[in-house]
Amino acid sequence: MTQTRTAATFAPPVMEARRWLDGVTFTADRPLINVSQAAPVDPPPLAMRQAIAEFAVNEDSAHLYGPVLGNDALRAELSAQIGAHYDAKIAPERVAITSGCNQAFSAVISAITDQGDEIILPTPWYFNHKMWLDMTGVTAVDLPTGDDLLPDPDKARALITDRTRAIALVTPNNPGGVEYPSELVRAFFNLAREAGIRLLVDETYRDFDSRNGPPHDLFHNPDWDETLVHLYSFSKAYRLTGHRVGAIATSMELLSEVEKFLDTVAICPGQIGQFAALWGMQNLSQWLAGERDEILDRRAAISDGMPKLTAQGWRLLGLGAYFAYLEHPFDMPSDELARRLVSDAGILLLPGTMFRPDHDPAGKRQVRIAFANLDREGIGLLFDCLQRLSF
Repeated sequence: MTQTRTAATFAPPVMEARRWLDGVTFTADRPLINVSQAAPVDPPPLAMRQAIAEFAVNEDSAHLYGPVLGNDALRAELSAQIGAHYDAKIAPERVAITSGCNQAFSAVISAITDQGDEIILPTPWYFNHKMWLDMTGVTAVDLPTGDDLLPDPDKARALITDRTRAIALVTPNNPGGVEYPSELVRAFFNLAREAGIRLLVDETYRDFDSRNGPPHDLFHNPDWDETLVHLYSFSKAYRLTGHRVGAIATSMELLSEVEKFLDTVAICPGQIGQFAALWGMQNLSQWLAGERDEILDRRAAISDGMPKLTAQGWRLLGLGAYFAYLEHPFDMPSDELARRLVSDAGILLLPGTMFRPDHDPAGKRQVRIAFANLDREGIGLLFDCLQRLSF
């Protein structure tokens, strides 16, 4: 029997991890500590929800089809804010709105590849990127990183073939948390331009970057859109995960191909989500700055708490945005450890095996902690539990 497209890849990791909770009882004195998914659990601020409600009641357009590439007002506002964030000028025609950033990636891959083509993914990779490549018959070529989790452009150069269509980066990184230095992103841009391929840069977590000023200068190139494909999400910044609003910035020529994919899959992004994203950008800048400060404080809490884990043999490999990526000290693979942690410690996290190919042994020593929904007290409780482990 012929293997189907979906059978070519693995089960969704977050959903698989949730199934580990079946049959496990958590108590008031040992509640579940869920650090498996990088998504806000709180709803958007009340003012935004009220504005959404008014829009849904009063605007007929809230319930109708819109432009396939997104509403003009949102594209214009996002292009202006991209320009402000990166100290560059971006035309609205080079921006498209999608139903989440995963769809943005899927649309671009469908527009630039054919079956049998190759995309270079640094490992540990974002698993949904790998899943989409599997399901479209595109080969994910893994680019291993070292202990600093930063990919090496020279090693990437050695992987480029006549079937390579793009290199895909995520910064700040999921799952590693690391923020790619501007010079590193520029080196990958130069490599991609030289090779005549695309550079996809997923910056879903850019609003929580610890650095001030533009994280890179790629938009300063007059012909940036011939190489760069910038991906973004409103989900984390404005707690709009359920509304599914993402974005692409690239050339108009590529967007015309992306439009074919989007029209076939969803026709247009949801109107209510687009309204919320626009309203958020226009009204919540101070609120978002506070959200960033809180995430940076939780990041600092991870750093403050690491000595107690380091003493037990843990190593912190990456930290930033919503993530801490660690090497564990136990004599068991991380996928087995992750399952044991649910029943033995009340902790749900993801093993490194979900972020690396099967042939890479590093994944068996690593775990990802998504800490955005734990405050300082919760992070302290998590670290106390991990410190007490003895397997």
